[in-house]
Amino acid sequence: MIISIASGKGGTGKTTVAVNLALTLKDIIPVKLLDCDVEEPNAHLFLKPEFIEKDIVTLPIPQIDKKKCTLCGKCIKICAYHALARVGKKVLVFEELCHGCGGCSLLCPEGAITEINKEIGFVEKAIVKGIEFIRGTLTIGSALAPPVIKKVKSRISKDKLNIIDSPPGTSCPMINAVSGSDYCILVTEPTPFGLNDLKSAVESVRELEIPFGVIINRAGLGDKIIEDYLFEEKIPLLLKIPFNKLYAKSYANGNILIEDYPNLKQDFLQLWNFIEGRIKA
Repeated sequence: MIISIASGKGGTGKTTVAVNLALTLKDIIPVKLLDCDVEEPNAHLFLKPEFIEKDIVTLPIPQIDKKKCTLCGKCIKICAYHALARVGKKVLVFEELCHGCGGCSLLCPEGAITEINKEIGFVEKAIVKGIEFIRGTLTIGSALAPPVIKKVKSRISKDKLNIIDSPPGTSCPMINAVSGSDYCILVTEPTPFGLNDLKSAVESVRELEIPFGVIINRAGLGDKIIEDYLFEEKIPLLLKIPFNKLYAKSYANGNILIEDYPNLKQDFLQLWNFIEGRIKA
C-alpha cells in the first residue's frame, strides 16, 4: 500500500505528518518511509538516522565526437528540451537541459554521439526507530528531480505500508512522487495562501484520479475558509492539528510530536483507520 503526503506549498507541516504517521503505525504494520522531497529532504532532521547504504543516481548525457559529426542537425531536431544547439561548425551540449532520453544517440546516422553517466543525486537507506527509511537527495546544481524521485520509489516494498513524503507544490516532482499512490493526504494551513495552493493540489490529485483527503495543520490560527472549501467540494477533512506554541517548539527543535505529546498518537491512528477503510472499500 502506498500513502503519499503532499501539499500545495512548502511549510505546511507535510514532513511532520509523514514522520509522525509512520512512527504511529510501526507497531501495527511494517512501515517504510520514503523522503521524495529530494531538493530539500528534511525527514532525517526528525529521525536522526545513521545511513547504511548509498546508491548514486546518474543521467546519461550525450558526448559528440567532432571527427564523426557531419552537422546534419538530426540530434538537434529530436531534442524536445533544446539541450543541443549548432554553433558555427560544432554542436554544443547543454547538460543542464538534458533529460537523458537517449534519442539523439539513437538517431545519429554517423554514430557520433555516445553517452556518459553524470551524477545528479543519491539515495540512502537507514533502519531507525523501527522503520525502514529511504532518502533521496538531488546534487547541488542539478536541475532534474524526477530521476532521483523515481530511484527512491524503486525501493517501494509490496509487503509494507509505504509512506511517501512528496515535494511541495504541484509541478513535475510532486506529480512524480504521488503518482501510483493508493491514497494522498494533502496538508494545508488555514490561511488565504494555504487555500489558494490547496486548490492547485486538489486539482492535481483529481487529475491523477487518486483518492485523497485533507489535514489542516495549525488549525485555529486563521479562519474557517479551508473547512468551508472542503465542505463545498465534498473533500474529507481527515484531521485538524491545532495551532499550539508547544507543538511548534517541538518540531522546531527536531523532536517528534507523538513522543512529546502522546495524546496525538490516537489522532494519527484514527486517521489511518479512516484511510485504510477508504482504500479497502
